[in-house]
Amino acid sequence: GGGRPVTVSDVQQLVRRKDEIEAQIKACYELLEGQKGVGMHEPLVDAEGFPRADIDLYQVRTARHNIICLQNDHKALMKQVEEALHKLHAREKEKHAKDEAEALAEAMSQSQSLPQAFAKVNAVTPGSPASVSGLQVDDEIVEFGSVNANNFQNLQNIATVVQHSEGRPLSVTVIRGGRRVHVGLTPKRWAGKGLLGCNIIPLQR
Repeated sequence: GGGRPVTVSDVQQLVRRKDEIEAQIKACYELLEGQKGVGMHEPLVDAEGFPRADIDLYQVRTARHNIICLQNDHKALMKQVEEALHKLHAREKEKHAKDEAEALAEAMSQSQSLPQAFAKVNAVTPGSPASVSGLQVDDEIVEFGSVNANNFQNLQNIATVVQHSEGRPLSVTVIRGGRRVHVGLTPKRWAGKGLLGCNIIPLQR
């Protein structure tokens, strides 16, 4: 059917059905064997052309008929099993391809959705608030508190945010190695100069 996709349990069901048919065929052959070893093709009449009296003709005929029908069923089932396995395999391959495509699309969209950076960290003094927060040299700044690529004019914007946020954590987002990284930076007085202890330069885009 072109309806729902084939599942593993569909295949298992077909295989069970096949086993049943094989058992029935075996039973019919045994029945024939029991009738003086009559197989599928031995004549059912004696030399004079009379129906053989030593065997149950009705049983033999029925068994032979059943074997023929069952073997046809069996052939058809084998074909179904083969097709089901084929479809199942094709679907696995398709699913695998789909998973790969999705992973790729996600990776692509991640790289495309990286926001615009407007400044870059080019120095971090060890032991400074910036260093403690985990800011690193070459981090590209995407958001610095309320400042982002859309409203950034010059470094004074950042200085203003820093002064207003003394002692309070600022949310800073940077791009590091092609990934977005969030840093909690608390501007405060320390042994060095300024409130951050890092040097930021505007990015020329």
